[in-house]
Amino acid sequence: MEMTITALLSAYADGSLTPQQVLAHIDEADTSYTHKNIWIHKLTADERAPYLERLKGESPDTLPLYGIPFAIKDNIDLAGIPTTAACVEYRYTPERSAFVVEKLIEAGAIPVGKTNLDQFATGLVGTRSPEPWGPCHNAFNDEYISGGSSSGSAVSVALGLAAFSLGTDTAGSGRVPASFNNLIGVKPTRGLLSTRGVVPACRSLDCVTIFANTTDDANRVLTEAAIYDAEDDYACPNVYDNLGRHYGLPEGEFHFAVPKPDQLEFFGNESAQSLFEDAVKQLETLGGIKREMDFSAFLSAAKLLYEGPWTAERYVAIEELITTQADKLLPVINTIIGGSVDKTAMDAFKAIYQLQHYKKITDELMDDVDILVTPTAGTIYTIDEVLADPIKLNSNLGYYTNYMNLLDYASIAVPVGFMDNGLPWGITFVSRAFSDIKLLSFARRWQQALQLPMGASQSLPSLDTHDTQLPTQSIPVVVAGAHLEGLPLNWQLTERGAKLQSRTKTVARYKLYALAGGPPYRPGVVRVEQGGASLEVEVWSVPNQEFGSFVANIPAPLGIGKLELADGRWLPGFICEPYGIEDATDITEFGGWRAYMAS
Repeated sequence: MEMTITALLSAYADGSLTPQQVLAHIDEADTSYTHKNIWIHKLTADERAPYLERLKGESPDTLPLYGIPFAIKDNIDLAGIPTTAACVEYRYTPERSAFVVEKLIEAGAIPVGKTNLDQFATGLVGTRSPEPWGPCHNAFNDEYISGGSSSGSAVSVALGLAAFSLGTDTAGSGRVPASFNNLIGVKPTRGLLSTRGVVPACRSLDCVTIFANTTDDANRVLTEAAIYDAEDDYACPNVYDNLGRHYGLPEGEFHFAVPKPDQLEFFGNESAQSLFEDAVKQLETLGGIKREMDFSAFLSAAKLLYEGPWTAERYVAIEELITTQADKLLPVINTIIGGSVDKTAMDAFKAIYQLQHYKKITDELMDDVDILVTPTAGTIYTIDEVLADPIKLNSNLGYYTNYMNLLDYASIAVPVGFMDNGLPWGITFVSRAFSDIKLLSFARRWQQALQLPMGASQSLPSLDTHDTQLPTQSIPVVVAGAHLEGLPLNWQLTERGAKLQSRTKTVARYKLYALAGGPPYRPGVVRVEQGGASLEVEVWSVPNQEFGSFVANIPAPLGIGKLELADGRWLPGFICEPYGIEDATDITEFGGWRAYMAS
């Protein structure tokens, strides 16, 4: 059974499967994986019944996630089911589901269970879960770590026990498990997915994440989950360009950055290094133009997460438990969180100043590329290796991840292939906040090019080849008069951050008029059926957020319409309403405003 949203909805629609049959299949398959320690609480048939009842009278036509089974990390609330955060003494039973879970259930999704995790979401390894659960094992090899802290969530999808799952990410927990289990891992913009109903790690940094087999599925889930939550103090409304409807399949050239060679770290794993080098070559084959980026500011920011005062935020999240029952925490968790008790307000402010300095540097670097590409994790370890050296090896796994939420970037972890030990390995695409759909679209192009099997199966997923035009960050505007470079109104473009793209001509279908009035003197461009000429024009790129104010200031009889250029493109540009040329002078013979003014 192909456990993707695309395949399941198709099977439901043609009647070849029912949600009950899918859940029965999952229950049967799950009996083979009890040793993996995936679940903290697997829902019983009685506990699932209300969700199946909810589907009566509905269909894939009415519910976008109709009958889709999903798993929930056990630091995210599901109404009526205990939340433990992998600590028995912390256990409570919420009356209401987390906001994001509510939205997915409203869309028709069915929860399968609550998944294992590194205790209190502190770790990138998946070994930090105490009895009665224990370490969560890798989907491919029981000797190896699954990655954490969202360990069970990733393994459940990789083994076909859920079509998608929810995790969380403060330091990399939505990305590292994706890499180690051959999955797509979506680490969204901070605040895009509500964290209300989520046990906090660092509340100001936490993100709810998505694991899926395909970018198509990830986009479906993100579309339903990224609903603004007015009751979440850290929630951020989405922006138009970042809506799921803009998920596309980008073509052509793009610019990507990789860390400088001496800043790459694979911790002795030559196979992972080789895979990264191959991935860079593949990106170039797809049209990517590579540049090397100084990664030092990213690395410096990353150190602040655990070496700075943000560990005190983890202390705040479990203050009552750690001050009264510290012995109930795993020793490694107690060491990490308890070690923050001496952090001061002065430490916090110093770190905030440092972080702002690093962000200014990294934002400028990110402005020059479409995406930053790094390994998701430099290497992987066995469970025994991590248990023997739990803090150092965990820190190694965060080398490429710990800066992400501090700097407020979005990222998508994608599979690359398999290392010599047979385990999967991946890279991460990174960009600015609210670039989630752009990143998913790049990841879609990557996934369709590589055609890797999904999760721990040997099957290729069904991928959607439908294309949607991606929104751009700027709008081209054709100017023909006083807004030309160096002329009196050009400041209205340059002060809005507009950039000159090209100097070109229109097709020979336009007349040019010198309008009455001035200064500043202005021309009017009018399209005609006969007697027109090709006019000299410039194309300027105006940032999206500035386009509205630019257009609002254009006086009548001028406005913005579409002009046909000599290369066949129709672009927004200055046009004149017919009444405006009643008292105007026809200057078409000059072929452009500059030539007329020079005369």
